Amino acid sequence: MYQNFRAELDWATRHMTRTQAALEALPSLNGVKLACNMHLDLKMAPFVAGVLAKGAQVFLTTCNPTTVQNEVVEYLQQKGAKAHAWRDMSDSDWSDSFDLALDWAPTHLCEMGADLTTRLHQSGRSNQIKAGLEATGSGISRLGGVTPNYPIFNWDDLPVKEGLHNRHMVGLTAWHTFFQTTHLTLHEKVVVVIGYGLVGQGVAAAAKAYGAQVQIAELDRARALQAKYDGWPVVALDDAAPHADVIATATGGHDVVNAGHLASLKEGAFVLNVGHVAKEIDVAYLKANGEHSQPMPYVDAYNVAGKTVYLLADGSMFNLTAGYGDSLNAFDVTLAVMTAGIGHIVGSGETQPAGLYLLPESAWMPVL
Repeated sequence: MYQNFRAELDWATRHMTRTQAALEALPSLNGVKLACNMHLDLKMAPFVAGVLAKGAQVFLTTCNPTTVQNEVVEYLQQKGAKAHAWRDMSDSDWSDSFDLALDWAPTHLCEMGADLTTRLHQSGRSNQIKAGLEATGSGISRLGGVTPNYPIFNWDDLPVKEGLHNRHMVGLTAWHTFFQTTHLTLHEKVVVVIGYGLVGQGVAAAAKAYGAQVQIAELDRARALQAKYDGWPVVALDDAAPHADVIATATGGHDVVNAGHLASLKEGAFVLNVGHVAKEIDVAYLKANGEHSQPMPYVDAYNVAGKTVYLLADGSMFNLTAGYGDSLNAFDVTLAVMTAGIGHIVGSGETQPAGLYLLPESAWMPVL
């Protein structure tokens, strides 16, 4: 993806000034063994390099194999990080990475999706973990079924994270990626957005700004009512799917767009996912029942029941798999907050009793 990785890394670092300041403010991390389960794209490199420079040992795994940039992993390994992650690694290799990270005996966790915490508690193994961070709504949902053995700090629900990244950046960059990938715009297109959480709200608003006719499919009655109050037509997905030009999933759930929906799509319809979980679309149905071709990178065409359906980025997180994700300046805020979270979990956060907490304002407000 990168034409000149080092030059682009320098460019990213130059435009992530809040993150650099937050890294400089960290205490010494000597003795810290930080296992990270995260997207490993260009924007993560300054963070990991900065944590290494502060004296931490780091083990890198990924929360999504389709978003890994191998150049980033290789660069960070050269800086001293250990890693078991590469783009499009198999499910078995991905699963192995969690065990390898835990066998490394980390003292702290920095996660996007709670894979390490879930694996640790399901395995029943002993641990030396003092505290952790969780960055995603999907991860927080998973932690609802876990009684953690250490304090975990949720920073997904911070206003600066949910109000900036979740509400604005995901939708904006998803449609930028759509334009770049398909060479099409949203004019004259019916776009059905599934899910009206903050990500779905941003996806809908950006689609309308770019000329789409937007409809919302939402099962939660309160969120559906909110969508109506925001002026959106709220539809049942079963009814809307046959008329949609583009369907975008933004729920974090599994099998949101099922085989029945896919079979009912019109000729030339697009399906994409911007949720954290890569299983919102029944991709297996398309692969098992459709004749396949790839007219453009990240655009897979399936002929299903005599109609061509286009699946984008194989159902994975579209804006970060086929595109670059958040802008550098917007993600700079997100990453600075995460860096501040590291400072908290290696400091006073370690002293909290085991449990799930919101990252305190005193930890992250100074980096803004």
